[in-house]
Amino acid sequence: MIGSPMQLVERPVLDHVGVGQAMRIWHNLSPAELYEHAIRNDEAAIVSSGALTAATGPHTGRSPRDKFIVRDRTTADAVWWDGNRPIAPERFEGLMTRLVDYLSSHQVYVQDVYACADPRYRLRVRVITQLAWHSLFVHNLFIRTPAEDRATFEPDFTVMSFPDVRANPVLDGTRSETFIVLDFSRRMVIIGGTRYAGEIKKSIFTALNFLLPGRGVVPMHCSANYGPQGDVALFFGLSGTGKTTLSSDPSRQLVGDDEHGWSDDGVFNFEGGCYAKTIRISKEAEPEIYAATERFGTVLENVTFDPDTRVPDYGDASLTENTRSAYPVYLIPNADARGVAGHPANVLFLSYDAFGVLPPVAMLDHEQVRYFFLSGYTAKVAGTERGVTEPQATFSTCFAAPFLPLPPTTYADLLVDRVRRHGARVWMLNTGLVGGPHGIGRRISIGHTRAIVRAVLEGKLEGVPSRVDPIFGVRVPEAVPGVPSEVLNPRASWPDGEDYDRQARGLKAMFDENLGRVNPDAEG
Repeated sequence: MIGSPMQLVERPVLDHVGVGQAMRIWHNLSPAELYEHAIRNDEAAIVSSGALTAATGPHTGRSPRDKFIVRDRTTADAVWWDGNRPIAPERFEGLMTRLVDYLSSHQVYVQDVYACADPRYRLRVRVITQLAWHSLFVHNLFIRTPAEDRATFEPDFTVMSFPDVRANPVLDGTRSETFIVLDFSRRMVIIGGTRYAGEIKKSIFTALNFLLPGRGVVPMHCSANYGPQGDVALFFGLSGTGKTTLSSDPSRQLVGDDEHGWSDDGVFNFEGGCYAKTIRISKEAEPEIYAATERFGTVLENVTFDPDTRVPDYGDASLTENTRSAYPVYLIPNADARGVAGHPANVLFLSYDAFGVLPPVAMLDHEQVRYFFLSGYTAKVAGTERGVTEPQATFSTCFAAPFLPLPPTTYADLLVDRVRRHGARVWMLNTGLVGGPHGIGRRISIGHTRAIVRAVLEGKLEGVPSRVDPIFGVRVPEAVPGVPSEVLNPRASWPDGEDYDRQARGLKAMFDENLGRVNPDAEG
């Protein structure tokens, strides 16, 4: 029977957002119960593996242009407005009134969860959703609240996500019918007009990026793992750079795959789950992620399936290339469910350089750490997106531009300070092309990249002779075990060295121009 009295809540749990009652509140349902509700509500389907799959409609990814921060006394002088869109408090109140009206006549699902594995920085989050499968997504992605803590749970932050509630751009001051609005004074996020569950996850990441720097914690968009000796490594990188692949090493323990904080005591995961891309995933190439994706309780987004056999088709990109799988981190065999570790010994910045000029590995000094972190560089390859006919540089400052409420230099200063204090070694890795730009060069083999990562993490590059890159000034090791010397010197691998010089100077100019926008006081 769906909805036993223990789960159907009669007591008010929404008073803190000004809602005295709703038609029906389903509070902290289990995955099995949420399956029943999602199927009964015709929100999702069960595939042959036992996972639940749902389509998100026209929004198959985040809508960054529809995201706003309420501008008031809390945020007016604190928020980086060059990178964020302001909205007036009265606009928030108008949208909030519409959400309250919706609550009075519809059932909703409530999950009480934690963000931040370190209890000293833990954020108690109440997530109220229209959709049952969104509630299961929240259960998977965040840290689950122990049963004994639920009776006394009082939220520090609240997220409300109702896709059927849409904005009126003329009345509400929004760009479209879709809205994601953060109010840091009320400690609330309201989301409407989109079924993409990633908006819930990233709204809390944005909130932590606002709250934690003031407490001396570096919030980071990176994966983290540690080796048998407890040596911690961080992997920063935009989509397609190999962050998930390279941090998923069976010989090392996974702390988390996406969002972490670095405090005075070490690194901690913000989440309790993983949100993996599944397009063209295979059991052979990514066995751990594939196995987690094929489990009961896992939520799939926009993954199609055979209507007769219910077998999912991970190669089908007809809905989007951004197909996703959301599952608890403990489904990864080598994951440390505690979500905490010591101070990093190594930090790796990953870039896919489609121009073919960055070295496969380079050591960074503290000023270069700041330069490459504020740049957050990768490149789109010709043919991967409509209208992209040649390599295009992409910069996402701090590898997290859409989620930074504060000025980027705030995060860069914190990171450099941590690196300096704890003696972490920082490296730039190019996982892209050598031997020429796209169309001429070839991608660095995953075998060579893995050998580089292994050498970095095992300390095998300590004391190795190096040369200074003439364009970027970084120090490039002259030898890496298992990697041919010609791969380590990109200029020597080009057919024409002068062509390389022109391309390298052009890319450096793009870096400097971008950095001037992010940090006008920076020197190129």
